[in-house]
Amino acid sequence: EVKLVESGGGLVQPGGSLKLSCAASGFAFDTAAIGWFRQAPGKEREGISCISGSVDSEYYKDSVKGRFTISRDSAKNTVYLQMNSLRPEDTAVYYCAADKGTFCRNVMGNNLWGMDYWGTGTPVTVSA
Repeated sequence: EVKLVESGGGLVQPGGSLKLSCAASGFAFDTAAIGWFRQAPGKEREGISCISGSVDSEYYKDSVKGRFTISRDSAKNTVYLQMNSLRPEDTAVYYCAADKGTFCRNVMGNNLWGMDYWGTGTPVTVSA
């Protein structure tokens, strides 16, 4: 059974930090591209960061570049998203998703239908 389980969301003040986790099982984790998407209220879901399969290249949407860092721990089958300098506009439900095809084009191109597996999301609220 394939599972992607996000955790680590919550309420944080502007300028604060959170670290999201995405625990994966049931598929070839090391060769899959794992992406983080977010969906703010009333907006479409967007891909914001991705780590490619095998070589672990990192990709970021401009709005989070320099503030967010994605990483993979193959021993734990987990991908992390370290989020620093959080802003109110980062408020959203954050989802991780896997693409068995190794590359990050579906994540960074917002091609939701191209992703093979999805987690159920973890909410992040940035507010004073």
